[in-house]
Amino acid sequence: MREALIAVMIFLCLTAAPLVSMAIWPRLPVRHRDDDTNSVVRLAANLFGVMTSLVLGLMINSAKNTFESIDHNVHAYATELILLDRVLRGYGPETDVVRQPLVVYVQRVAGDASPTGETPVDANRLSEHLLTEIGTRLGALVPADAARSSLLQDAGQRLQKVVELRWILIEQSEGAIPWPLIAMLVAWLVLIFASFGFRAPRNAITISTCVISAVLIAGALYLILDMDVPFSGPIQISPAPLQRALAELQR
Repeated sequence: MREALIAVMIFLCLTAAPLVSMAIWPRLPVRHRDDDTNSVVRLAANLFGVMTSLVLGLMINSAKNTFESIDHNVHAYATELILLDRVLRGYGPETDVVRQPLVVYVQRVAGDASPTGETPVDANRLSEHLLTEIGTRLGALVPADAARSSLLQDAGQRLQKVVELRWILIEQSEGAIPWPLIAMLVAWLVLIFASFGFRAPRNAITISTCVISAVLIAGALYLILDMDVPFSGPIQISPAPLQRALAELQR
């Protein structure tokens, strides 16, 4: 929702910039409308265009790396949940009391049992309580032999890894693109679009071109910002790994 609002604001700014420039230009003194002034404005616009291209490339690369890192961690998260369940099953029927909250927890993170469609990055009390309950019940088990003691130790390590990956996902979900960089990029784009209206003819074709260009630029920035926060919006991390983990636990 925040990314969509930012995209709308960017569209409005980019649309207004050339229109304001078109309206102001005829009112400027003659010395501000000569060819030399126009050449300087175009050179400045070209400079900002180059800088904007570089920053956009960096933003795309940053968002792509964030998306791929979180996707990798989600797969690792689902794998650890499956392996934890396998270890508990190998221990014996005594771990059924441990597996019950584990299944409920996976249902929540897979969005299967939560009315709010909880994602793996939701840090709420119920999820915390379920993980704490799993650890408490796991610690209450008394192994009867060395083999079960080894399995119990392995289960504890798996649970610790699950908790660690969960908090890594929570920290990564906030995005990596700094807002000052976005503000500076938008300012550059506004100046570039304003230069389009300098000495531009005031007709439907010119205005339509500026509006369509603003829509496309705002849409591109929206997708970049959305990819940087991959648990919401049109570009999201696939829930398939967690859904497969849930299917394995419910067998």
